[in-house]
Amino acid sequence: MSESQGHEGTQRLPVMEKAADGGLGQSSSAAAYEPAEGTDGAGGRFWSARRVPAGIVALLLLIGAGLFLYDIAAVRAHRPAMRWRRTLARELAERPLDDTWVLVGAGVVAVLGIWLLVLAATPGMRAVLTMRPAHTDVRAGLHRDAAATVLRDRAMEVSGVQSVRVRMHRRRADVRAVSHFRELDAVRADVDGTLADAVRGLGLARPPALSVHVRRPGRKG
Repeated sequence: MSESQGHEGTQRLPVMEKAADGGLGQSSSAAAYEPAEGTDGAGGRFWSARRVPAGIVALLLLIGAGLFLYDIAAVRAHRPAMRWRRTLARELAERPLDDTWVLVGAGVVAVLGIWLLVLAATPGMRAVLTMRPAHTDVRAGLHRDAAATVLRDRAMEVSGVQSVRVRMHRRRADVRAVSHFRELDAVRADVDGTLADAVRGLGLARPPALSVHVRRPGRKG
């Protein structure tokens, strides 16, 4: 069986690997289908709105700023400062920098700062796969679960396939099928070809590679 890779006209034969038991129980391919490189401009990930982290940070800043402003206003009105602020000021003035609690507090603040920087610098939305744009002003995405469902349904159409489990990653689709009749290598080759067409039909900007494994059903009892 040979497969056409996009419009490049390159022909590849599926790679067959025998299992350790002589090929009687399982047939697998590392990637009979190798996707063409996507376009960098079209393959950028969607950026998450980060509503939950942004809301938490905004709420904490609002509470902290409100407490400080209230305490400063109370001191200006010739009222004693809040006990927590007096305690905090005394602790900061008296505790050495190498104190355990000072180091723990500094570490927590540093971790939170790094976390916020990572959230600000990374796009997020890892569960959404970017699709090839049909129009320059329109961007579309496909959820991983939806893509996995499409591949599973297409694999179930292959003769001899009893059940299929698909795990969709950003760069690879792991397909594990169970075949109750026909030769495993033949079933695996058909699944490879069917899913290669299915992946191209998804219209993804960066089509994932395929890793297909086919085995016999486990013995009952």
